[in-house]
Amino acid sequence: MESGELGGGREVREVFANGVSMKTAEVEAKLDEGNIQEAESSLREGLSLNFEEARALLGKLEYQRGNVEGALRVFEGIDLQAAIQRLQPSIAEKVPSRKGRSRTESMHAVSQHAASLVLEAIYLKAKSLQKLGRLSEAAHECKSVLDAVERIFYQGIPDAQVESKLQETVSQAVELLPELWKQAGCYHEAISAYRRALLSQWNVDNDCCTRIQKGFALFLLYGGVEAGPPSLAVQIDSSYVPKNNLEEAILLLMILMRKFILGKTQWDPSVMEHLTFALSLCCQTPVLAKQLEEIMPGVYPRVDRWNSLALCYSGAGQDKVALNLLRKSLHKHERPDDLTALLLAAKICSEDSNLAAEGVEYARRTINNAQGIDEHIKGVGLRMLGLCLGKQAKVSSSDFERSRLESEALKSLDEAIALDHNNTDLIFELGIQRAEHRNLDAALQYAKKFLDETGGSILKGWRLLALVFSAQQRLTDAEVVTDAALDETTKWEQGPLLRVKAKLKVSQSLLTDAIETYRYLLALVQAQRKSYGPLRKFTQVEDDKVNEFEVWHGLANLYSSISHWKDVEICLGKAKELKQYSVEALHTEGIMWEGCGQIEEASAAYINGLLLEPCYVPCKVLIGALMSKMGPMALPVGRSLLSDALRIDPTNHMAWYYLGMVYRDDGRIADAADCFQAASMLEESNPIESFGSIL
Repeated sequence: MESGELGGGREVREVFANGVSMKTAEVEAKLDEGNIQEAESSLREGLSLNFEEARALLGKLEYQRGNVEGALRVFEGIDLQAAIQRLQPSIAEKVPSRKGRSRTESMHAVSQHAASLVLEAIYLKAKSLQKLGRLSEAAHECKSVLDAVERIFYQGIPDAQVESKLQETVSQAVELLPELWKQAGCYHEAISAYRRALLSQWNVDNDCCTRIQKGFALFLLYGGVEAGPPSLAVQIDSSYVPKNNLEEAILLLMILMRKFILGKTQWDPSVMEHLTFALSLCCQTPVLAKQLEEIMPGVYPRVDRWNSLALCYSGAGQDKVALNLLRKSLHKHERPDDLTALLLAAKICSEDSNLAAEGVEYARRTINNAQGIDEHIKGVGLRMLGLCLGKQAKVSSSDFERSRLESEALKSLDEAIALDHNNTDLIFELGIQRAEHRNLDAALQYAKKFLDETGGSILKGWRLLALVFSAQQRLTDAEVVTDAALDETTKWEQGPLLRVKAKLKVSQSLLTDAIETYRYLLALVQAQRKSYGPLRKFTQVEDDKVNEFEVWHGLANLYSSISHWKDVEICLGKAKELKQYSVEALHTEGIMWEGCGQIEEASAAYINGLLLEPCYVPCKVLIGALMSKMGPMALPVGRSLLSDALRIDPTNHMAWYYLGMVYRDDGRIADAADCFQAASMLEESNPIESFGSIL
């Protein structure tokens, strides 16, 4: 059916069938008068059509005129399914040979044209029902189009020798059916329709297939209905079968990305947004980074690509790669004031003392640029500034500089909390800062506030409260808190709490109870190992909820405290099987050798620990202690090591104690007395675990 214009702007419409055309003016006039039968007769006589074909064309004419109810009345007056059944044998027949081919092809073409008219009528009937709100009926009618096509082309629609109008109707029906089921609230039928659209041979073009794939992916992601895996009938041996909605949606979106990259369809930025959401849900940011890297240059602005890649690599724990990308993004010739990039760069730097000074610069730029509609970001910038200053203080070369930086860090965090009173991350970080500076009363208040704000749902809040109690020597209260936390957490999350509990038992000289706690931890480790199956590797140990290395190392420390050196050796052997190079294990090994009187082996273990991690304070302290026992010539070396240890960790009571011993042996009695007093005061407020271990 086509239309054109005559002089004067009057529109002229024509219909074509069987190689004949006729103007629709006479037919439309009869329709306007309500004479459907006369209109049908005109079409049958003018175009040599049978009853069903004439009615199908008449219904289409009514639909195009916008008379949906009239079109539906016309469509309901014919048996479209019976017409399809009559057409089925002739349209599906194969061309037997070259002899007589022209006549067979001619009959084939006539049959296809007739089928096209009837199938289009069913499709338009479905569209009419949709517009009238009869969605379930519309879906059934649309489904009947596809059922009919499958019966006619039982081996799939061939690429050639299919009338374009017939192919267009099939493509429209394939795309419409799942939408109708969704609108009707029949979500499982919609899923089946989507899978049928993608798995059957409909010969739809790339753009149509892309729209269907995208629609299905979005429904799987946001529809709220669990799809379940595809039926066994459509699964191919050794092929990948998605196990849930998220996997299937990611598969579809990655197929779409591949089509974009190969130029098979037009770029759609929303697909990348949905893929970002889906891959972030399952923590697969490295996969997302690979997708971003494969997009052709020019599709994304390069700074946006750098920032997105930085987020991906940061989420995957590759902070160095992420920071290098952000440095490019924040260059003065790119986007130096991009708040998101500045905050991410500051956050990465806040986790590394050696990068903290750089992070301070990023945080200050964030605060300066957080104006107008972005003023709410100022609190986040102040928080990052406080964290970076705190880290920078730890590597400061002078006591004065460290004190200044620590004061500025606390000031920034206090300003941040003033802007965002209920920020639980800030509350927790202030609690840690106060605890590390031995302001235990303030730390206790922040720990309690954090638990109140989070409802006790976050494990680190319980740990902070227990450690603050232990620093206050309220060991019974710390144990009560630990037991309460254990009741609130699943067994896989209990590893850190059980280690705290074991150390509390050791502090109370309840060694049998402590050993029993470690045995329970080892049982959890065994259960966890079985859950990984036979393919589990030792490299996965750092991702475990219950860290087996830490269990064996904790046991080694326990036996070390009661001088059971053989047991210490056995436990360290188990720990080294899991983590061959560990400064903590070398430190405990040194204590074992020193306890056995083998000073050279002990020194070697401590030195190896420092070679592995030059700023590891416990090894510095014990090497300094050994040096102080080697006579007057070694005292300066011991004093230097102990002073350096106190520069890194001013609250280490053992460093103060051994420094006092050095001063005493050097004849500086007043300095020694000050050191011993500091050691005594710090020991009284020493937690059973470092507060920094919670971060």
